[in-house]
Amino acid sequence: MPTAENTSVLLNAAEVGRELKRMAREIVDKDAGRVADLALIGIHTRGVFLARRLGDLIAGITGQAVLTGDIDITLYRDDWTRISYQPVVQSTDISFSVDDRRVVLVDDVLFTGRTTRAALDALTDFGRPSRVELAVLVDRGLRELPIRADYVGKSVATRRTQTVNVMLSECDDQDLVVVAGE
Repeated sequence: MPTAENTSVLLNAAEVGRELKRMAREIVDKDAGRVADLALIGIHTRGVFLARRLGDLIAGITGQAVLTGDIDITLYRDDWTRISYQPVVQSTDISFSVDDRRVVLVDDVLFTGRTTRAALDALTDFGRPSRVELAVLVDRGLRELPIRADYVGKSVATRRTQTVNVMLSECDDQDLVVVAGE
């Protein structure tokens, strides 16, 4: 576990809120305020909470409710056997058709691109969106796959030995993003 000595705050609670508001505005502006065919799908775990927050913010901007869902990508990962022999599979809740929708996948951190690739694979089991975009709170670089986020809260250059930890009030009792490690 990293010590306070090698941990730095990347985003505090107010900054998390500000970045999410900006991202919500960018999502709305991309299609000139049209959100009728928009769906936000959060990648478990923290992406789910971020998608819900973005949905609420977009509804506040446009006055229109936005479809939100969540997706578990555990068994779609190409490295799940390396991560754990007993993977914890969570629920997927996409209670609407993704066919011909603009789908924004939402995650907390973009790193290697493998989670996003797995989410794209999982999403295809639910239909064929007209477009798929990616929104992340933090892009830390160091990609292994050619994946790029369309909406980014904060970009930060990190080393492979570092971790980016996103804490959200829904599951961690506070909003905070820290970079840990040397």
